[in-house]
Amino acid sequence: MNDRVKIFSGSASRYLAEKIANSYGQALGKVSLLRFSDGEFQPSYEETVRGSDVLIIQSTFPPTDNLFELLLMIDAAKRASASQIIAVIPYFGYARQDRKDQPRVAIGAKMVANLLSAAGATRIITMDLHADQIQGFFDFPVDHLYASSIFLPYIQSLNLPNLTMAAPDMGGSKRANAYAKFLKTDIVICYKQRSKANIVESMTLIGEVEGRDIMLVDDLIDTGGTLAKAADMMLQRGAKSVRAVCTHAVLSGKAYENIEKSGLTELIVTDTIPLKKESSKIKVLSVAELFAKVIHSVHSFQSISSNFIVS
Repeated sequence: MNDRVKIFSGSASRYLAEKIANSYGQALGKVSLLRFSDGEFQPSYEETVRGSDVLIIQSTFPPTDNLFELLLMIDAAKRASASQIIAVIPYFGYARQDRKDQPRVAIGAKMVANLLSAAGATRIITMDLHADQIQGFFDFPVDHLYASSIFLPYIQSLNLPNLTMAAPDMGGSKRANAYAKFLKTDIVICYKQRSKANIVESMTLIGEVEGRDIMLVDDLIDTGGTLAKAADMMLQRGAKSVRAVCTHAVLSGKAYENIEKSGLTELIVTDTIPLKKESSKIKVLSVAELFAKVIHSVHSFQSISSNFIVS
């Protein structure tokens, strides 16, 4: 425990912040949120942060109020003379907008990076960005953590005899390949084409799945359409079982329905985003201990690379 370190939470991630603070060995700092009748809100620290290293834990999943609350808390800490302001963002929203993939669109991830910098953040700690290069959008340190250190021990504990890793699309092939190398397994890849966002038009399987226990790997699951389609296709091709590990459980639209109706045996996610409801097919692993260890390492000037199994 470091007396200079003060840990605070935004309202959307308090469930996780309490677990991180407990693992770190320190109580959460006191912060209040004043809400006006028109929907405007104002966060306020209820204790001094002058000269302190302030950590603000808040994932930026929808609604956008979660992002703006984080920005206001950063600004408030800056104006209260905090020494360092570290934004702990377990799920970094708008990360899918990391490039101009068509004319006349915004690069949302870069805009969010600019907003965090302008507000006064001096460091970011986050997990499984949708694209690694988003780290380059910041002009200050970014500690990019990987959920592999949580998922891999769980996968190994399943003792699946014919384990094969799988990528649900070409973009996830690097991540799936890293898991496959560590676990010394084969890999298969799904090639998909979208007609529009969240709608998969067609999907082709590259690789052999017959008699295999398939483990799909992705950074997030949104509507669940891709994973459901991939699982059903693999089972039709003779797969013995299909599971999936996804760091961020966005789970919007008909996601829960898609998962329940799919051939997935199990979906393993983390608690970077809270589940909207329980599901017999969804297992949640906590990232709290990992974030607490990294926070301790950052403030004691120790390497954090020992926390990475696969990157």
